[in-house]
Amino acid sequence: MLIKLRPLLLLLPLLGILPSRPAGAQTQVQLSCTGTVLQSMGSAEIKRAIEALDVSLQLNAQGASANAALAELQRRLAAVRSALQALQVQELEVSSPSTWQRPVQRDRPAGVEANLSVRGRLQPQRLQQLVRQVGGLLGVRLAPVATRADERQNRASRRQLLKLAYQDAVERAQDMATAIGLRQLQPLDLQVEGGPRPMPMRAMASADAGAPPFDPDELAQPIDRLQLQVRFCAR
Repeated sequence: MLIKLRPLLLLLPLLGILPSRPAGAQTQVQLSCTGTVLQSMGSAEIKRAIEALDVSLQLNAQGASANAALAELQRRLAAVRSALQALQVQELEVSSPSTWQRPVQRDRPAGVEANLSVRGRLQPQRLQQLVRQVGGLLGVRLAPVATRADERQNRASRRQLLKLAYQDAVERAQDMATAIGLRQLQPLDLQVEGGPRPMPMRAMASADAGAPPFDPDELAQPIDRLQLQVRFCAR
């Protein structure tokens, strides 16, 4: 994404504009630098509070035939769905099932295995119940839990990231300019990349019933990161 800094509008008389063209012709604006062009990178990151957990699991069942495996998978899915709904799951998604023929093994006869995936969003305080009540069901294999920040604050976070990353780029450019005997910096253009990123945390269902519960406060916080690249005209 290319962002033209607003202060450039005030610099156009100093930096120069191409001559005007007849009506209907495309007009282009070119910025020039009468000094030295410096390119600087800036970065910033912000840790945010955990608003929700994105959870996912794989559900597996076996049977002597495809019909038997799918019937067992359906029964297990009903138990998983009921447990998640009791935990007030939001945005529940269930994939379509798939099956594959299992060959004869040393200690197991040939058969069919069926599986599907389940996804949803839970409140952080439901972590212990997810691990023990859902993770302990037949055929369930929990995937890493991803923490998610409040999406309503994404814009405010991005504004703060832009400010911090730009200041970082300015300071780096100032150091370079000082090193070569220049003092004044004027921004020409910048490119921005980055944004909110959920942080995964693996939740296992093997804890003893008497052990301390899984604590959502110990999960990795969501981190927003942003990098930008700025070109300055140094004099």
